[in-house]
This record gives sequence, structure tokens and C-alpha cells, in this order.
Amino acid sequence: MGAGPAIVSSGTAAYTHLLDTKPWYKNTRLLVLNFWIAIMQVVRTIDAYPSNNGLQSLTQWNEAFNYPTGGKLGLLNAIQNIGSLCGYPFAPYMADNMGRRFSILFGASLMIAATAIQTASQSVQMFIGARFLIGFGLTFAASAAPLLVTEVAYPSHRGQATSMYNTLWYLGSIIAAWTTYGTFTIPTSWAWRVPSALQGLPSVIQVFLIWFVPESPRWLVSHGKEDRALKILAYYHANGNEQDPLVEYEFEEIKAAIAFDREVAANVGWISLVKNPANRKRMRIIIALAIFSQWSGNGLVSYYLNKVFTDIGITDPTTQLLINGLLNIFNFIVAIGAGFCCDRAGRRPLFLISCAGMIVFWTCQTICFAIDQQTGSLTAGHAVIVFIFLFYGFCKCSTSCLAFTPLIVSYTVEILPYAIRAKGFIVFNFILSLSLIFNQYVNPIALEALQWKYYLVYLFWQCFELVFCYFFIVETKNRTLEETAALFEGEEGLKQISDQAAKHAGLVQSADEIEEKETKSESEVATN
Repeated sequence: MGAGPAIVSSGTAAYTHLLDTKPWYKNTRLLVLNFWIAIMQVVRTIDAYPSNNGLQSLTQWNEAFNYPTGGKLGLLNAIQNIGSLCGYPFAPYMADNMGRRFSILFGASLMIAATAIQTASQSVQMFIGARFLIGFGLTFAASAAPLLVTEVAYPSHRGQATSMYNTLWYLGSIIAAWTTYGTFTIPTSWAWRVPSALQGLPSVIQVFLIWFVPESPRWLVSHGKEDRALKILAYYHANGNEQDPLVEYEFEEIKAAIAFDREVAANVGWISLVKNPANRKRMRIIIALAIFSQWSGNGLVSYYLNKVFTDIGITDPTTQLLINGLLNIFNFIVAIGAGFCCDRAGRRPLFLISCAGMIVFWTCQTICFAIDQQTGSLTAGHAVIVFIFLFYGFCKCSTSCLAFTPLIVSYTVEILPYAIRAKGFIVFNFILSLSLIFNQYVNPIALEALQWKYYLVYLFWQCFELVFCYFFIVETKNRTLEETAALFEGEEGLKQISDQAAKHAGLVQSADEIEEKETKSESEVATN
């Protein structure tokens, strides 16, 4: 029995009654699917390395590159993101035309070669070139991976699975932080070469296993490979049953949404991102989140934590590395918890709580930092560390947890319709990288010039973020990708997508009618 999607405007998903009632951990196919999703997600760990400041605390690394400061230090921190910027014009075309899996494979292969060069670096120029190449390859893999995760995940797992993607940034950060802590005592250059080599491990895993990962059903349908898309949906979402109601629901909804996108937005070039009010609303949110994720004070500490430690009197490299390692573990635990809560608590409450908590603890951190700078108070200096931990519990991407780490990627890809998903996600990453590069150059200069007063700039900006999120963030929990995209189109968009689904399915019955028929059939079987 099949059905077209019952597009609903309430917070309850129309497909809920079609889901498998058996716990996911007792479903072998879902266990395998979630394993493949984890393989796709490990690409996020690579991006954590340049923002982890462990290498900057290693005497061996500083000696190898003649104690870089100022512009050279800024370039060393920013070059991977500059490489990413150079890849953005090409990545969406590869993801859309060659497939999500091919894009991941291409990017991972490039990063393996680049990490080998970085590990073998004999000069700062060689190190910088390797980091540039890592960033370039990372763009292709990191642009396709979250799209594939979102488009292949089991419907009730999609929110958590996509949220975990950005959260795994902390896994990479933890590995980088504790590896540098462990290699700190090595007297040779291997103190920094070992952490550099480990940066390529996730890419090696992906290159060997990507061949077994399922391709996106949405990409397959958009390229006329509907039979293969149906088999993938059936295999992983219904133990191979192509007539399963959930599989037919998903399949017809995907076909309807893609057909609708082609009819309404035949031109899916870059102009489509701002061609209509719904897409402009999406891009306003996406661009804002990308900027917020880096301009909230988190970048001040993530890339220059050792300098903050020095300013508050913590100068011992071992202590700096230890606190850095513990901070990343704390952030990872909180981010994992928030990622699993996204469907229960909702996206909007998490964003608002994150912004409010961030303002409170950044204010406390600013006050303590000012007292330490003016009086040299040891207590105030230690309090700064405490409030850094609490701030990160509420903060943003790259170095935070509660909302922006698990949600900025998942929220971005789920509010974009398929036709512009890859391009919209590239814009998000492009703006994020620009914001990040700006921070990497400006923060050390501004902090040196303004001292604690520079913290006030971020405090005012955080207040603006809270106001923006209150007025513009739309709740999307418990909706399919197609239902979420339709939210921005208004009632007409909802109706058109629903009508298209009914036309493709050859059905006009609602999900409730299907459930009623199934219940009746089960009752008749039981009676007989």
C-alpha cells in the first residue's frame, strides 16, 4: 500500500504512524545504515585541527617555524580556510552532478596526499601549502557528507544524525589536543609531525569504506535512477520491502518534491538562491547562522587560547595543553547531548537558550578578565577559565555546544529544498570561512590593542544574535525534508507539493486514511 505525503502544518510528522516500532538497535539494517552515516561524518573531525591551538603550545613546532607571530601566525591559522574558499565554486557542481559519494571520495583522497606533505614539511612554506591543499580537499568532502547523511538517514533519526555531524568537530579537536599533550615530551620534530599525520586518518577510513555507503536516494531520483533509489530506501528503511508503506511514502514524496522543484524553479543556478521570497528568507537565516557561529567570541579563544592563558598568568605549556584537552572533552559531551535533544526540545528553543546563556557567561568572563588585567588577581584569572567552560556550554560552532555546534549544519541543510541544497550549503560554508578568516587575523590584533575592552564588542553582538534568532528562526522538528522545505513556501507551496505527491502516487488519500485502512485490515485478519 502506498501513499502520497500528507503535508501537515502541525509539529507532528505525517509519517510517524508508518515508522518501525521496533527499537533501532534491534534492527540490523538500521545499525548498518547508522554505521555508514558515522563513516560519512568523520570528515568533520579533520576541520578541527587548524583551530586546535595545541601545536602553538609546542616548543618543537615553534622552533621548526621560527616562532611565528603576527601576520605569519595568522596565515598559518587561516590558510586551511583559504584553501576551502578556493574549492567552494566547484564543490556543489561535483556533489550535484557526480554524486555525494564521489565528492567525498575525491576530497578524502586529496586530503590524504596533503597530510602526507604536511607531516613531511621541512619549511613553513611547505607546511602552509599542505594546509591549503587540506582545506581545498576538505571543501568537497565536507560539502557532500552532511547532504548525504541528511538524505539517506531513517526519517526519525535524521535530526540527530545530521546534528551529530558538526558535533564530531570535537572528536577531531579532542584527538588533536590529547595527541599534542601526549607528544609534548618528544624532543624532536615528531612532537608535531605525529598530530599532523593523524589528521589524515579519517580520510583513509573514508577512502576504504565509501564504496559500501549508499548513495543519496534524492540524488538518484533526480538523475533518473528511480529503481536504485527505491531499492536503497527499501533495503535500509524497511528490510528490503519495496511495498512497505513508509518506503512508498518517502519515495513518492521525494519524486513529488523534485518534480515540484523542477516546475517551480527550472533554473537552479545561483540566482535561484535569492529568486523568490522563500529562498531569500532561507538565505537570510543561513548567512546569519554562518556569521554567528564564528563572531560570538568563540574564535577569540579557540585559535588563541594559549594567548588568553598567558594574559591571565597561565604560562606553563603542560597546563595549557591539559586545560585545552579537558575543554574539548567537556564541549564534546555537551554537544552530543544537545544533538540528541534537537527533536525533543526543538531547534528554536535550543538556539534561544544558547544565545541567552552565552550572553550571561560571556559577561561574567569579561568582568573577571578585566579584574585580572587591572589588579592581577589570581582568583579572577582562575574564574576566567571556569566561565570559558560555561560559555562554551552555550556557545557556537567550532568551539561550542548547546545549539550552534549540533544545529547549524543540520538546520541549514534541512531548510533548503533539494534543488538548491548543495549550492545553499556552499554559501553557508563560504560565509562561515570568510568570518573565520576575518577572526583569525583581527582577533590577536584587537585583543592586543583593546585588552579586556575587546570582549565588550562580542557582548553587544551576542545580544543582536539573540534578537535575530527570536524573530527569524523557524521551528522544523518532526518534519520530513520536503515538509520542512514547504514551510518557507507558505500555504500554496504546501498544497502544490501535496498535490504533486498525490499525482505521482496515483492516490488522493491522506496518511490518516491509510492508517485507518491498515488498522481495519489487521482487525479483520485477527478476527479470521
